[in-house]
Amino acid sequence: MSRRYPRWTTLEFLDFCHPRIREIYNYWNGRRGDRLMPRRADIDPMDLPSFLPGIVMVDVGYEPYSLTYRLVGTREAEARGHNPTGKSVFDGWDGRSLDDVLENYRLVVEKKCVLYDADRTMDPERDWLEAGTVFLPLSDDGETVNKILIYTEYKDRQG
Repeated sequence: MSRRYPRWTTLEFLDFCHPRIREIYNYWNGRRGDRLMPRRADIDPMDLPSFLPGIVMVDVGYEPYSLTYRLVGTREAEARGHNPTGKSVFDGWDGRSLDDVLENYRLVVEKKCVLYDADRTMDPERDWLEAGTVFLPLSDDGETVNKILIYTEYKDRQG
């Protein structure tokens, strides 16, 4: 029996995701207006102070295709055990497998869609468990994904 990787590229995840995932999605959605995606300039970190430790921003490059960590929040860096800011996602990835991680990015870039990743990574050294990750595409020209805003929420492993 094969296990399907727990990811959604439709908004069905809003019915069951953690409330903070829904909150940051609603912020992103409000910033895009009638466009497919908001621009990076539409996202104001001052609007998201409680989210900043869990935010990752990835630059998307083309010709050749590249994914580079532009910013990694402090909680995200702690969860990974290192801060991959400035590194390629191909080298500094975090997740079940490199193939699964790259598939998340591929779907967001090619479909120009929000992606929800419900894979539950647990760290046996710490008392937390991933409660979900949302990938939110950004575009300076309204067509091409050039950045991805990612937010992971964690919950207490005992809770």
